[in-house]
Order: sequence, then structure tokens, then C-alpha cells
Amino acid sequence: MGFLSSNKLIVGYEIGNEYCQISYAVSSDGAVETLSQVAGEEVYNIPTVLCKRFGANQWYYGREAVRQAEEGQGILVENLWNLALDGELIVIDGESYDPISLMALFLKRSLGLLSQVGSPDKLTALMITCAVLDRRILEVLYRMIDSIHLKRDRVIFQSYMESYYNYMLRQPEELWVYMSLLFEYRGNRMKVYRMECNRHTTPIVVFIETREYDPFPEDGMGNQADMSDEADAVKEKALDTAFLHLAEKVCSDSRIRSVYLIGDGFREEWMKDSLRYLCKGRRVFQGNNLFSKGACHGVQERLQVSDAGKTHVFLGADKLKANIGMEVLRRGESSYCALLDAGVNWYEAEQTVELYVQDGNEILLMVTPLVGKKVKSTRIVLENFPASIARLRLHLYLEEENQLMVEVQDLGFGEFRTPSGHVWKQSVEIL
Repeated sequence: MGFLSSNKLIVGYEIGNEYCQISYAVSSDGAVETLSQVAGEEVYNIPTVLCKRFGANQWYYGREAVRQAEEGQGILVENLWNLALDGELIVIDGESYDPISLMALFLKRSLGLLSQVGSPDKLTALMITCAVLDRRILEVLYRMIDSIHLKRDRVIFQSYMESYYNYMLRQPEELWVYMSLLFEYRGNRMKVYRMECNRHTTPIVVFIETREYDPFPEDGMGNQADMSDEADAVKEKALDTAFLHLAEKVCSDSRIRSVYLIGDGFREEWMKDSLRYLCKGRRVFQGNNLFSKGACHGVQERLQVSDAGKTHVFLGADKLKANIGMEVLRRGESSYCALLDAGVNWYEAEQTVELYVQDGNEILLMVTPLVGKKVKSTRIVLENFPASIARLRLHLYLEEENQLMVEVQDLGFGEFRTPSGHVWKQSVEIL
């Protein structure tokens, strides 16, 4: 991806089963804004739902879908993201539908909201962020973007953890120089993200650990109209006390510089004692669009690395945690050849090189963990390979976060030896 001109759009898109969000910027260093569903208000959530009009091939999405269903005009399809991941056909109004196609329709319609800020055909880069990334989720995401004719080289993916990291990179360093916390409160689930910087390494390694507290008291105060003021106050106090106890448990480290509160669970003004505790010696921020903004910042970081990005590397669950290379001869001298670099997303880590071997049937790879462990040498043995000079094609990629696949193809050696076409495959555990 190249750098953006002022009339281009870069977009961060948060996908969730209950709602999605869209944040955007018009340059690699421009301010990031979030699209609101109501003019003049901070209503960022787009309900992840579709509604099919009865007896017609007419579909509504988001808030309009909810309204049409409430008025009895059609069938509401909820849990779109989970349905897409399950992959089973669903029956709506007597017809079968592919849930991935329905999720793709929602994505296409919601991206149309970008017309509020510019022409959607000016979309230069799209970062999609979701809770976790694995092979199945990537397969679904690629099918979605293919079906709505988005170019793959303009779409990238990252987890919520990395969106948190990229968001923090663009904040004042004093807020996260040692440690920062993020509380995500939805339904009866509280998830805590702890971001920590190891300043004893070069580059500075950043880790994010997560822990879920489930069940946690249900968010909100229920149906306010059905509750007396006294019952409402009792429930608020119980929720405040529960959150205070959790905050005391996870905020004891004096290095924590900032705390972020996101999710609909924090929308009511029930935090009193807990908020007073969090604000002692820490900056506290409340909002609901950190992940979509972090996704947009993630695109910006790829297009133009920030000063903080030059000195820090994030090692989350989706990251390759070791450098992989090999010793080669260059002009008769031993030299290290880097093949895969730590810190890249494991599902994007891939390399193909051609090399020559002489008098042997082995390739020696060097795996260098970024932190904590010693260099490991791994031998790739080419069984039944003739011990003579030959040209080989080496292809490296990852099947999973910690599982490196090595493929070696015999290319022969010009007129002296025809290629056998044989391919050797070996799986290597990185750490």
C-alpha cells in the first residue's frame, strides 16, 4: 500500500456479533473519527442484524432493520457474525441462505455509510478488527471481502488486542510507558486487557494479557420504568461494589498509568466508589469506539510508522515471536540471511527464496525467540536427495501461531541435472 493523498479514505472496521463500528481518517497521519448513526450524537454502534421484508427480496441492515422488524414488516436475522462462523445454511422466510453471504451483505451496506465523509470508491485501505483471529475466521473474512469485490491487497486484519496496542501508540507515551489497563464490559462479561512494556529489551517488547470475569453482574439497571428508585439505588450500589473489588484486584500495580472503560456496561452513571479508586494516581478514560479507532490507527501505522512504533514491537497472540533465518555463504563468507521477522502477524508471515546447496542433504534454520529463550537450530533433512550441487526453492509459512511449515522444492541445476520436482515438507514448532 502506498501513502494516501488527501482525498483518500482509510477505515477501521470493528466486527462483533452484536454490533459493528466504523472509524476513518483521510491521511496516514490525520485525525481518526468514528461514524455516528445519529447526527450530532455519539451513537457509534451499528447493530449487526439484517431484516428481510416478508415476501420480497428486500433487505435492511442495522438500526433500520431493527425498526422494520419491530413494525412487523419482515424477519430479523440476529447473530450474523456467529452464524457466518458456523457456516450452516439458515432458512429465512422459507428460503435457504448462506450466512457468510448475509454477513457480506451487511458489510457492504454498512460501508456505504462512508458516503457521509467521502466517496466509498476512494477507500484505499480497510482494517477489520475482531475479538480473535484464527484460520476459520480468516477464511470467512476473505470470503466476505471477495463476495463484495474488495481487493485483497487493500484489506488487512487484526485482533482487538492489537487494535488496543495501535490505539495506545498514538496516545501520549506517559499514558502507557509502563502499563495500561482496558476494561471491556458487555452483558454479564467483564474482560480486562493489561498492556505492559518490557523496557529492558531493544526494541521494547509490548505484551497484552487478557482475563475474563464471567459471570459479572448484568450491565445496566434493567427496565428502569419497572424499578423503584430504592431498588435502582440498591442495584447500582451492588454493581459499583463488585467493580470496585475487581478494580482493587487488578489495579494494585503502581506502574499502571491509564485505565480505559469501554462497552455498554459502563453507559449508566453507577460508578462512584469504583471510579474514585481508579482515578487515584491514574488517568481514566471512558468511551465506546477504542477498537475501531485502533484499527484505523493500525492502518496508519503500516503506512507511516510512528516514533513509538519505531522503538516498540507488539508480541500478541497473533504475532510471530521469533526471528527465523539461516547461515549462508555470500561471496565466500558466512552471512546471516533473515527469512521471517518476529512481530509480524503469523498468518501474514511468508517467504520464498531460492538457494544453492552443495555436498549435503540438509538445510539448517535458526530460530531466535525475541525474548526468554535461546537460539534453536532446526535441521530440515531432504531424504533421498542426491549429494550434489543443486538449486532449491525454500517456502516458509505458518499453519498456526507456533507451527512453521517448511517446503523445499528441487529445481535441479541447469543442464547438469534436471529437476526432480520433488517437494519435501516439514513442520517445525517454533517455541
